[in-house]
Amino acid sequence: MTDLVIRALDENDAHLFDTLPDPLGVGRALARATHRPDWKRVVLRDGRVVARAAWWGGPDDETPVNINWFDIADGEEDAGAELLRTSPFQVEYELILPAGWRDDPRTRAAGEARIRAAKAAGMEVLVERYQYRWTPDCGLPERPGRLVFRPEPDDAVFFDALRRIHSATLDAHALRAIAEDGVDRAAQEELDFFHWCPSPRAWWQLAYTPDGELVGIHVPAHNPSGPCVGFIGVVPEQRGRGYAYDLLVECTHQLAERGAEFIAGATDQGNFPMAANFAKAGHPVVQERIHFLPASQH
Repeated sequence: MTDLVIRALDENDAHLFDTLPDPLGVGRALARATHRPDWKRVVLRDGRVVARAAWWGGPDDETPVNINWFDIADGEEDAGAELLRTSPFQVEYELILPAGWRDDPRTRAAGEARIRAAKAAGMEVLVERYQYRWTPDCGLPERPGRLVFRPEPDDAVFFDALRRIHSATLDAHALRAIAEDGVDRAAQEELDFFHWCPSPRAWWQLAYTPDGELVGIHVPAHNPSGPCVGFIGVVPEQRGRGYAYDLLVECTHQLAERGAEFIAGATDQGNFPMAANFAKAGHPVVQERIHFLPASQH
């Protein structure tokens, strides 16, 4: 076997990134995302690209948020693992897969090859998630009309509500933050994400019963790729009444009324109640994603 050459790209040779096949359709899935040339890296063997990776972040981020595009040529899992292992950007890897990818032999083989390469690089699976995409053709679900929604300008009020929500959560990312640094860390990470989104702060809303009891939070948002369900959460004492559905419906209406041509959403596959709410509200699953932690974070 010849020696591998691992190198970053720039604007002059960014075309090298496009010389590998895309069996999982990641390029289509990320059509609205922007990848900086200098956050792309390839592995060359005898001058031919045998592995590639692209890291992604918001337009103002100085370092990448994650790696969301990683491909390897047939038989080059070791090269892919070396690309991930030696990267200067040790961040979460988000493997993007078609919905039902395990049911098709071609996409299953491609997905499993990337999983093996990531694990060989020392990465560890954190969670598998469903990715949703609502469009106007899906129809707007009817508002249940049970809750009162209000904006809240005070971040401290949102922080307190997030602490309550994450005191009993099924979300794997929040559980990891809690295990590392406590529930305040999980709440702060959510708040930081809300502020990172380029959509207006005024869109965030708290939900109350008609008697004024706090039920939860919904955050209609735009991330750098477009409209999304930024957050849905119900405080523990209000659970069991189906209120997460009410929050999701309101979030959908708020974004649709602001002209959204699509709305992205996601939930952990193990969060069966929230997955059921997305289905009930007419948000179809369009992708699955597997989130890996780099070796330095587990």
